[in-house]
Order: sequence, then C-alpha cells, then structure tokens
Amino acid sequence: MPKPFLPHLVLAAGLSGLAALSACNSNNKPTSGTPETVNADFDRYKQRFIDSLWYYNPEWASSQGYHRYDSLLVVPTAGRRQTEAAAIARRWKEMEIFKPEDLSVNNQTDYRLMQNYLQSARFYDDTLRAWQWNPASYNLGGSVAEILNGRYQPLDRRLRSISTKISRAADYYEAAKANLERPTLEHTKLAIDQNKGGLEVFGKALQDSVAKSGLSAKEKKDLTDRIATTRLVMENYVRFLQQEVMPAGKFRSFRLGKPLFDRKFALDIQSTYSAEQVYQKALRHKQELLHDMGKRAARLWPKYFPGQPQPTDSVALIKQVLTKLSEKHATQAGFVQAVKDQIPTLLKWVDDHKLLTQDPTKPLVVRETPLYMRGSGAGASVSAPGPYDKAADTYYNVEPLTSWPAAKAESYLREYNQYTLQILNIHEAIPGHYTQLVYANRSPSLIKAIFGNGAMIEGWAVYAERMMLESGYGGNTDEIWLAWDKWNMRVTLNTILDHEVHVNNISEQAAVAMLLRDGFQEDAEARGKWLRATLSQVQLSSYFTGYTAIYELREELKKRDADKFDLKAFNEHFLSYGSAPVKYIRQMMLAK
Repeated sequence: MPKPFLPHLVLAAGLSGLAALSACNSNNKPTSGTPETVNADFDRYKQRFIDSLWYYNPEWASSQGYHRYDSLLVVPTAGRRQTEAAAIARRWKEMEIFKPEDLSVNNQTDYRLMQNYLQSARFYDDTLRAWQWNPASYNLGGSVAEILNGRYQPLDRRLRSISTKISRAADYYEAAKANLERPTLEHTKLAIDQNKGGLEVFGKALQDSVAKSGLSAKEKKDLTDRIATTRLVMENYVRFLQQEVMPAGKFRSFRLGKPLFDRKFALDIQSTYSAEQVYQKALRHKQELLHDMGKRAARLWPKYFPGQPQPTDSVALIKQVLTKLSEKHATQAGFVQAVKDQIPTLLKWVDDHKLLTQDPTKPLVVRETPLYMRGSGAGASVSAPGPYDKAADTYYNVEPLTSWPAAKAESYLREYNQYTLQILNIHEAIPGHYTQLVYANRSPSLIKAIFGNGAMIEGWAVYAERMMLESGYGGNTDEIWLAWDKWNMRVTLNTILDHEVHVNNISEQAAVAMLLRDGFQEDAEARGKWLRATLSQVQLSSYFTGYTAIYELREELKKRDADKFDLKAFNEHFLSYGSAPVKYIRQMMLAK
C-alpha cells in the first residue's frame, strides 16, 4: 500500500493546488417543475462549475487530462488569492439556488462534493495557510514534466505550452519567496531537495526535445533562453532557502494542533466519524490485530524454530517469527524489477477468480520515481491519468534503492520481503489503486472523478489486499496472513501516529519506538513514516478510515443478501461511483 508512499498519491493534484472558481456570472436559475428539469439544470451548472475550475487551476486540469490551459502559470500572489476568494464566494451563492432534496441521489452527492470543495478551498487559503509555511508547494518541475511527458498533443504544441508557462518563472518564484513567513523546518528541507530534483526536468531531455522539434529558430531560442532563466530562478530559490531561511532559524512547528486537525480531517476525509472517533477505533483494532498475530505466530513457531522453546511473551514471539519471514526478499539492485515481475501474476489471479472485470487496454507502467517526486517519505505511489485522458499511461512509481547505503537498503528490503512486497503491489497496482482509478475514469460523473476522495481511494486499496487474501491468494497460509496482519497494523498505526503527532505532540523518539514495538517495523520504515507524518496532515488517517467503512458496507450487504450476495457484483457496483466518499457511495448503493 502506499505509503511508505504517497499519494498522495499524485492521484488528484489535490487540495495543495486549491484555488478558486470562475468570476463569471453564470445567471443560473433552475426551472420550477419536474425533477428531470431541476436535474438537467444542475447538470448544466456542473459543467460551468468544472469549466471555470480548470481555468483557475491549470495544473490540476493538466493532471486530469484537460490540457486547454497548459500554457497558463498561476503566480501565487496576494492579489491572486483575493480574486479566488471572491470567485468562491460567488460560486457558493450560486449553489444556494439548488435544493439538494430536489436532486437525484447521484446529483445530491455531486452537490455535496462541490460544496466540500468550496469549503476546503477557503479553509486551505484562509485558515490553514500552507502557502505561508510550506516552501515545497512551489516547484515548477512537476507541472512542466506533466506536459513534456504527455502524448495527448504533438511535441511542438506541448513545447509551446511549456515556453509560455515558464516565461513567468521569475514572477512565480518571487511570489513564493514573498509568501513565506515562518515556514516549517521539515517542509523547507523538502523544498530544497525537491526543487533540486525539479531542475532535472529542465535538463537534457527537455533540451533535446527542443532541438529535434519543428519549432522555428526564434521559438527555439526563446524557449532555450526561458529554460536557462527557469533553471537560474529555481537555483536562486534553493539558495534563498539554504542561505537565508535556514540560517535565520525562524521556523514554526509542523504540528497542526487539535482544532486544525479536526477540521482538516472533516473536509479531507468526509467520514461519518470524527477524527477522535476514528482514532479510538484504530486503538481498538490494534489490539484485535495483536491477538490474531499471536495466534498465527504460535502456529508457525514449530515450523521455523523446530525444537526451540516458544517465547512466553506474545510480542517477542510475533517479532521473532516476522523476523524469520523477512529474510527472503529482493536484492538492492533488483527491487524495481521485482515489482515489475509481480504484476502479471496479480492480473491473472483477479481474472481467474472473477474478482472484477479488468480493462487490458489501459496500460500500467512501472517506473523509477522521478527525482522531483522523491524525498517525501513515499517509496511507492501511483500517478494516474485523469478522466479527460483515459488512454494515457498509469505510472507505478517505485523508488530505486541503488543509491542507498547498504544497511538502510537491507532494512527496507526486509520490510518489503517476499510476502509484503506482494501486498504492496496489490495495494498500489492490481486490484488496488491502478484498478480503482481505471474504474473512476469511467464514472459518468466528472465531479466524482475530479474531487476524488483520498479515504475512498486508499481505503479501496487496503480492502483489495484483504479481498485478495480472502480469495485464496498466497495459499491462505499463516505466513501470508501474518504478513498482512503486520501490514494492516501499519494502516492502523498510520491513523494513530497521525493523531498522536498533530494532536497529542508525540516525540520522534516515542513515535519511532511505537512503530518498532507495536508495528514490528524495520528501522528504515519507522523513520520514514515519522518523516511522512511531519510533512503531511490527515492523509495518514485516510487508509484505515476508508478501509473500515468499505469493509463494514460489504459485510452489511453480505448479511442482508445472504446466498444472493455476489462479490464481483459488489466490487464493480462500488467502483462504478467513481472516487466519491464511502458514506455517499453507501447511500447510493443502498438506495438501489
């Protein structure tokens, strides 16, 4: 599952780029009369809502496969934020024309998602204000790489978009510097590393593309000059962070505190439960997992430690068995290839066991994580095409270990041993993130695809792991189930750690000790997770929250339908609603 890894997925360019909607006056008034008339009016309004969303969020639009505004660069000035705030206020007022109870179940969900977006946009800009304290949110590398690597337009057209976009690179980074006020130390270090990585985007590959293009001599010169300027201003931004921000030492804490964490949880996760309730559920589930792990480890002990006395302490027993199982793993040089080799097996299993229908026309490409995406504590992630570019490749990003010190790599490989690596690939690829996002792009509702809910996306990937093992994948052995218990413990501890870090102020030492002790994690994994908890907020809670909601829904329907319950039908029905929050999918499925 991601995350050691993030998603952050890259899945939906997300709320880090939240901006505003159109300032245009839509003149939108639903006609009185039949439900069909009201829903038709709302459908037209949704399209205007989306059109203006892309105009004001060109990078987000690109990530969704909508490339009309690729050449635009949003310069993040105070004036820009004021314009966005006014536009969002207008959108909110426009939506008051519609009454949710007059809409279809499908449109009610879209209405709530649109409302949540507008509320989130204001929260992110006015209250959370990450534009002030997160220097890593400013990096041109990712958006330019998105355009350069695309196949949706001829090279010359994409290069012209890049040329126009980076013509304002100096303004962009000047605005970034002006915005920063007491950033966090952790995000400052990340910004330095990722902007250095972002420089690679403006290196040989881009320059070679310019040279072989059909651009005129003048266009080539202009673009070459702009590339040089962009590299210069990015290097200056890195120096500014290294030589002015870092020495000044005026940093704020990365911790949100309870009020901000609770509000961000409500907006990001969109659960029926509060952050505190989910935290308490995770604490209870941790004990359930420890009990199951103890039973499985006891059964495995004679197999792996014949003739040796079994430890009386359950934690010691589990740890020794897990340590033994972790001895078999990929090599440091062969880690990325080991991931690639696993994918065909997963595809075949899902088909043979009729877990859901797959689309062989949608390619999955395993690649080394691009440099500009590294350093966040995410060792693997998925970059999926959006609903406008469904035929594009989905990338499974895997960070190579070749440059790591041998001891760190060995620790990491023991964590991702022969059992755990299979679960990781189920989570990230098939039938996890990759499969779910293919289905999401088929959803008739663009709103549900665009405003993808992280808890549903991550929750599905965790549910997919358990669903695969329940179908017999891995031979139904205690080994594979013990490995999954440990993996599910990570999901559970993600939620606990997230809450402990941002609400209860746990120290790094105590956090790492908890992950090593209760999670049976390797040191490299535990320290990577601490880093991730300092760089993100709430996202770590999405896995457990989404998974438990999906599993509870499935079990409720199994009980209701008894012998008529069909797993494949459930899976495909659930995925047909796009990446909507589970609480809304639940309402729509039960309404049927």
